[in-house]
Amino acid sequence: YQYLSRYKQKENLDQFTFLPERIKGTERECLACLMEFCGRRDPSWTEISNFTHFLNFQLSKCEESVFCHPVVGREFHGF
Repeated sequence: YQYLSRYKQKENLDQFTFLPERIKGTERECLACLMEFCGRRDPSWTEISNFTHFLNFQLSKCEESVFCHPVVGREFHGF
């Protein structure tokens, strides 16, 4: 949700890293955002769960990637 809400507001995600102690938004806002980006008109709880698990997996791999490191990231802006 933290990435999706910033993406929706057209914020630069290159400099953002998720930190659990700096969560913003409410549960209602989170659910609305997840439903919007899920890609289904009326998603089931299973579809939302699968979407969030997949997204979390992809984003954690991205955050661990050498290409997303702040020093290397300057050379690969937007990667």
